[in-house]
Amino acid sequence: MLLLLQSLCLQHRTRGTMLMYFVVKGQHGHVQPFSDEDASIETLSHCSSFSDANSVADEGGETSEDAAQEDFQYKLKGFIDSTVDKSAKTRQGALDGLKTAMATRILYEFILERRMTITDSIERCLKKGKGEEQRAAASLACLLCIQLGSGIESEEVLKTLKPIFKNILADGSANIQARQAVATSLGLCTLVAEDDILDVHATMECFENLFTRSYARMDGTYTSINPQTSQLHTNALLSWALLLTICSANQLKDILHLTKLPRLLESEDVNMRIAAGETIALLFELARDMDADFEFENWDELCDKLNALATDCNKHRAKTDKRKQRSVFRDVLKAVEEGDFQSETIRFGMERMTIDSWVRKRTYDAFREFVGSGMNYHLQANEFIRDVFELGPPMLVDSATVKAMKISRFERHLHNSAAFKARTKARSKFRDKRVDVGEF
Repeated sequence: MLLLLQSLCLQHRTRGTMLMYFVVKGQHGHVQPFSDEDASIETLSHCSSFSDANSVADEGGETSEDAAQEDFQYKLKGFIDSTVDKSAKTRQGALDGLKTAMATRILYEFILERRMTITDSIERCLKKGKGEEQRAAASLACLLCIQLGSGIESEEVLKTLKPIFKNILADGSANIQARQAVATSLGLCTLVAEDDILDVHATMECFENLFTRSYARMDGTYTSINPQTSQLHTNALLSWALLLTICSANQLKDILHLTKLPRLLESEDVNMRIAAGETIALLFELARDMDADFEFENWDELCDKLNALATDCNKHRAKTDKRKQRSVFRDVLKAVEEGDFQSETIRFGMERMTIDSWVRKRTYDAFREFVGSGMNYHLQANEFIRDVFELGPPMLVDSATVKAMKISRFERHLHNSAAFKARTKARSKFRDKRVDVGEF
């Protein structure tokens, strides 16, 4: 049998065709011819597929990006549809998904076509939702305005949601977490979308009605306030301070609260004390911008309070609270006494931005609270935020340039090691040394 197969193979090779025999479990199968023509066709198909693979590799970047973009938009559409689901948990997840997407990407074109649908969903969640759902909806409203920027579209969003925001703020029976979120969101939405300065002033009055309830009485006593309500008042104060940054000089003269705000420095809540201190520094900065010779009547008393908070050693307060408070109030004291500000440099991509004033710091902190880790990306690509911080139009940099500017992991390790050694030496000079005084 073996000789017969060999002879057949030799005969077919001479004719240019080879026969292949398949034997399964000892039984002979059918003969399947495989001709030279078929071989040449298969070879060509392999070559063509190889060349197609190369062409796809050249266009693979664009193709994969388009596919990823379509998939991403499909998920966003699913989130938008799920905001009207009967399940509160599903609605909550959809709101959180939209928040994450808007915080980490620029979605202007996608959102512009669906802004009314998203606004209606936010309105429905604010009215009918509870607690966390209302909180997520309020934050999403703010991110929606950040995406749309300053213009008619964001004005329409604010016009729809502002009455609901104010009703929740004024309603003492509403969920406290929802009120806290609304106090923060309404401030930034107003900064972005409000075009009438009188409406800005009216919104500031809503915030005043809240945080002034934390003022100490004239005899130095306080109304009993729970921590959640104190946080609401703190958020209202920070939003009020944020809107101060866009007020005109005439309005600032009417609404300066320097004679009353120091009462908040005696609050039991460390966050309220810090917010009050930063707001006082902001007011001094604005007042000096209007009048270089600005003077405050209770200057000595205020400086004594700030100095006491900058060197606070009360044992009944937590160490972390005291450390944070002392750090902030050292800067506040310098701002009040000397008009100084501890500048900070923010790096994003190939650019840098300097936070060189209390106005700029309050604005940056407000945006960062909503955008979070996506702040650097928005500083690079969001035209509205770049306009707020006077960064100019977005820079267009190709991937080759970005890759060339990146340092290797080894170089980064060497740099970090050198910085660590230098920091250790610098700290050792000022670190308290323990001395064995037993022998003395």
